[in-house]
Amino acid sequence: MRHLLKLQDLTREEILSILNLADQLKFERNNGIQKDYLKGKKMGLIFQKASTRTRVSFEVGIYELGGYGLFLSSNDLQIGRGEPVQDTARVLSRYLDGIMIRTFEQKEVEDLAKYGSIPVINGLTDYAHPCQVLADLMTIREYKGSFKGLKMAFVGDGNNMANSLMVGAIKTGMSFAIACPKGYEPDAELMKWAKENGEFTITTDVKEALKDADVVYTDVWASMGQEGEKSKREKAFASYQVNKDNLSVAKTDVMCLHCLPAHRGEEITEEVFEEHAKEIFDEAENRLHAQKAVMVKLLK
Repeated sequence: MRHLLKLQDLTREEILSILNLADQLKFERNNGIQKDYLKGKKMGLIFQKASTRTRVSFEVGIYELGGYGLFLSSNDLQIGRGEPVQDTARVLSRYLDGIMIRTFEQKEVEDLAKYGSIPVINGLTDYAHPCQVLADLMTIREYKGSFKGLKMAFVGDGNNMANSLMVGAIKTGMSFAIACPKGYEPDAELMKWAKENGEFTITTDVKEALKDADVVYTDVWASMGQEGEKSKREKAFASYQVNKDNLSVAKTDVMCLHCLPAHRGEEITEEVFEEHAKEIFDEAENRLHAQKAVMVKLLK
């Protein structure tokens, strides 16, 4: 494991190894055990998209590991003014021990890794969100004990979350079903891969996807950069909501997850969100532990 660019690049064993280390780091933190795994290491944190959880969890995470996180917004870098990614990668590789980038294009992340000489972590692109899904998997295993035999169902836009959840679910042995309107499907190549490597279903019927689900996941209808499509998407996704009626066909002990921020009353009702708030905020906390595990694996 040289980088974390997308979950497709990791084997099942590598994913489980990260989750096992994340569990260990969470235990140590909760029990006041301080180990400077990354003492003296410097991580550049590039943000071309705004963030709450990604920024705070990475800054706190590298600090707790004994390292130093350097926040770099697109306004602070020449990369935001037209400097080629390959030049930025070569320069930052001379100063830093690792880079986390949260941006729009997956190619930008891949190019940083290609031209740089230090580990690169994808903090989010329009294509993938591997850090979030590692935290999701960590949370599912905490609540369910294992992944074997579980069904994960996703309701909503076939976006970066759907792309990465699909891969994470299939690689860890879960089945995956998604309900989305026509024209809003996940990446075609990833769906082909999912069908060839596991149990995968796509439908326009929410209850069909949620039937007997152990884990139900949803995300906002309009992601960052799609604000101009808000009214169009509200119409397309009006019935794609995680609510009590749709959840009635899932398992009685179903867990509901959301990567946040949540638009209550749109993709998820206030009632369902609050009933599953503990799971959702455990999931948010686990961003810290999962990302610490990734940094240790890559930088130590």
